Amino acid sequence: MESAEDIVIVGAGIAGLTTSLGLYRLGIRSMVLESSESLRVTGFAFTAWANAWKALDAVGIGNSLRQQHQQLRSIVATSTISGKPSSERSLKVQGKYGEHEMRCVRRKLLLETLAKELPSGTIRYSSKVVSIEESGHFKLLHLADGTILKTKVLIGCDGVNSIVAKWLGFKNPAFVGRSAIRGYSDFKGCHGFEPNFLQFFGKGLRSGFIPCDDQTIYWFFTWTSSSQDKELEDHSAELKQFVLGKLHDLPAQVKAVIEKTPLDSIISSRLQYRQPQEVLWGNISRGSVCVAGDALHAMTPDIGQGGCAALEDGIVLARCIKEALKTKEGVGEEDEEEFNKRVEMGLKRYAKERRWRCFELISIAYLVGSIQQSDGKILNFLRDKILASFLVGLLTKKADFDCGNLTST
Repeated sequence: MESAEDIVIVGAGIAGLTTSLGLYRLGIRSMVLESSESLRVTGFAFTAWANAWKALDAVGIGNSLRQQHQQLRSIVATSTISGKPSSERSLKVQGKYGEHEMRCVRRKLLLETLAKELPSGTIRYSSKVVSIEESGHFKLLHLADGTILKTKVLIGCDGVNSIVAKWLGFKNPAFVGRSAIRGYSDFKGCHGFEPNFLQFFGKGLRSGFIPCDDQTIYWFFTWTSSSQDKELEDHSAELKQFVLGKLHDLPAQVKAVIEKTPLDSIISSRLQYRQPQEVLWGNISRGSVCVAGDALHAMTPDIGQGGCAALEDGIVLARCIKEALKTKEGVGEEDEEEFNKRVEMGLKRYAKERRWRCFELISIAYLVGSIQQSDGKILNFLRDKILASFLVGLLTKKADFDCGNLTST
C-alpha cells in the first residue's frame, strides 16, 4: 500500500513535535511518524533553560507549562571531596535576551502538550521507517508494516540512531566512555527542597537533583563506565544500589530522593555524542531532506542543552520552510521542480543557521563533562577552587540565546 504526504517528520519526540506544531501555526500541514504505539518518553525530565522558554513561547505553550513547573532560583555546586559548596550562582539574572529563566520540565507533560495542540491524525503511531529511497523529486519511506509512504519533504527527528541521518551520510554517534542513570521521584506530598539545582561532583562522579514542582524531583548520576557496568542497565534494583553506594557521602536528605525513587522510574544509558566536526562539515540538509534534534546534535547532558536545542531546531526549521514557501498559499500549488528548489533553499538556510550553534553546544558539553568528572588531583583542585564558578556561569551563558519567532517579521 502506498500513500503520499507533502511533509513527513520521522520521530514524535521534542524536535519532531515542535517542528510539526511550528508548521501548523504557520498554516502548513505535516505528518509525524512514530515507531512506538504511543508517545515515547525517555529520561523523565530535562532542564528547560531561558532559550527553551523562548521556543516554547514561540509555539504558544510556554505559559501553560510554566504554571506546572517551579522556577529555580540558583545552581549550587558542591565538591564531594571537600564536602563544601564550590559555587552558588543565582539564576535570576539579566541576560542579553532578557531575564534568565530555568525550570525542570517533565518530558511526558511537554510531549502531551505539544501533541494536543496538533490536529487529530497528525501523529501516526506504530510507523517505523526501515529504509529510504529516492524516486524523482520524492522520497519513498518503507515502513516495517510494508506500507510505502511518498513525501516531498523529509525531516529526520528520529534520535541518536537516526535512519535519516545515516541517509544523509552521518556516522553513528560516538560513545564518550561515560554512562548516566536517571530517576524521577514523586513524594506524593511536599518534598521540602528549596527551588535550587543541586550539583555534586568529585572522584570521577557527577550527580544532580532538580525539583520539577513541590512534590517531584528529577535526579541524575554520571560516571566513567566499564564493560561490566553495562550489565546493570536492565536491572533497576541494582542500578539504585549502585548509585546509593557511589553517593554515600551526600547529605541524608539528598540520598533519600534516590531511596524513594520507584524502580520503574530509574533508567540507565550510555552517553553518546555527534562528533562536532561532523556537524560542522556534514550534510545537515540535502535536497528536500534534513535532520533536527538528537539526530543532528546528539550531545552529552553536561550543560543541559539537548532538549533545549531540539526546541530551537523546531522553531528555526518551521520558520525557514515557511519563508521558502511564503509566496504560495499552501504546499504543492506549483510544479514539483520549483517546489523542490524552494524547499532546498529553505533547508539550506536552516542548516546554516543551526550549524555553528550545534557545533558549539556539543563541544562545550563534552568539555564541561570531562572537567567536572575528572579524577586527577590537579584538575580536581583547579575545578574546586577556580573553575567551579566559571563552569556554572557557562551554563547560563549558553542558555542566553534566542532562536527567534516563527515569523521573521
